[in-house]
Amino acid sequence: MNTPNPGRHGVWYAADKLKPNEWVRFLQEVEALGYDALWHSESRHYEAMSFGAFALSNTTKLNIGTSIANIYARDAISSASAAATLNEFSDGRYILGLGVSHVPLVENLRGHEYRKPVTSMRRYLSQMRTAGDDANQWPVTIAALGPKMLELSAEMTQGALPYNVTPEHTAKAASILSPDQWLVVEQKFCLESDATKARTLAREELARYMALPNYVNNWRRLGFTDDDFANGGSDRFMDAMVVWGDEDTIRERMREHFDAGATHVCIQPVHEAGDVDAALKMLKVMAPS
Repeated sequence: MNTPNPGRHGVWYAADKLKPNEWVRFLQEVEALGYDALWHSESRHYEAMSFGAFALSNTTKLNIGTSIANIYARDAISSASAAATLNEFSDGRYILGLGVSHVPLVENLRGHEYRKPVTSMRRYLSQMRTAGDDANQWPVTIAALGPKMLELSAEMTQGALPYNVTPEHTAKAASILSPDQWLVVEQKFCLESDATKARTLAREELARYMALPNYVNNWRRLGFTDDDFANGGSDRFMDAMVVWGDEDTIRERMREHFDAGATHVCIQPVHEAGDVDAALKMLKVMAPS
């Protein structure tokens, strides 16, 4: 049986954005375009492991990764068993990515108590190790932004899944991880030459993240300030988070992440809400050569 390997080029897309029939088309086109992996979220609607099974059943070679599965949604043994199950049924195409999520999704939506992120993740990973040997052979990655979570990913996992970051953050993350670990970096992009339109789309995409302290705190560590978060976000901040322009401009940002130490860059198309065709057109242009 194959061992999961994300390759170098992937696509990130929010699971709740598409309906099942749209997802079948999306998955199969991403696979046909030659991307190595499709990374999906877990938020309010689709459950991560069920979605993973659906995605694997509708593809033949594309790796499927959770980015991320909420640790408050299932116990540690269930996560370990799910990773083993999905890998055994897909010949090693499933990558389990875990995260502590955010207070609103943990306390308001699920009714749990949101506890110290690093402590909670360490406990969860330790509990996973009590699962059987078959479950523990599969690699686990975690969402990591701050230095302490990155250190935990280096200590206990196969790698880190930074989201909403810059190449400067990628370099810091790479300095913490070892060379044989995965550094899977998400990068939003928009194939749009009009600055006003591109930044408008960026502000619409980033609005929900700007309300979450975990991201804001990390952006502050990267040098952004209250001025960058005011009035929907500064142009400087939008351009850092969502690269826009022509194909060469976007590929240059991807190269910056790779040069900084990323082992895999998953790109996320930013477009008008509901416009699946636009997303796929952008992914076609940016497909691996």
